[in-house]
Amino acid sequence: KHSFLTPKMVNKLLIQNNDSLQNKAKSVIDLYTIENQVSKNPYVEEANVFLTIEGELKSIIKQRDPIARIISGEQSYYIDKQAVKVPLSSGYSARVLLVSGVKKQQDIKHIMPLLLKIEEDNFLKKEVIGIQKTNDNEYQLSVRSGQYKINLGKLSDIDLKFKKLKAFYNSVYTNKSMQNYKMINLKYHNQVVCEK
Repeated sequence: KHSFLTPKMVNKLLIQNNDSLQNKAKSVIDLYTIENQVSKNPYVEEANVFLTIEGELKSIIKQRDPIARIISGEQSYYIDKQAVKVPLSSGYSARVLLVSGVKKQQDIKHIMPLLLKIEEDNFLKKEVIGIQKTNDNEYQLSVRSGQYKINLGKLSDIDLKFKKLKAFYNSVYTNKSMQNYKMINLKYHNQVVCEK
């Protein structure tokens, strides 16, 4: 599991910008303000802060779960399933697919259905390691199993394109000749075109 946040970091967040919580009456501690403060951390998706019957301050933190790393010029950051930007961490590097060629927030919004499709499919999640948007607004996939690229073309009929890809893999995957290809093209209707 991703670990951008450690228990030590969460404890620090809980007391940040608050006077010492020790020896304060329970009625004085503003749990809502503490929750809001913790939620401002870019790695936190949801925070629940509460007091136990014994008067201990406890928290349940849900961390943001990145699904892709966006590389845009000098900028690099993660995004989660809600397309929320998550900064890189000096303490942890998430193993997610790399996305290049997207420059604007609109590009990310446009590519989200593709990212979610890959994230939710066991085979694609293991096989696809990168996505590149080309200058003519087409998308190419980098894969784990070889040096070849997969050209999706435009982001239309994605389900059909992935169905074609899986059928193609099933028929030729054991055949070593796949490594001779430079490109597997899925953008043409009802066919898979391989370029050597």
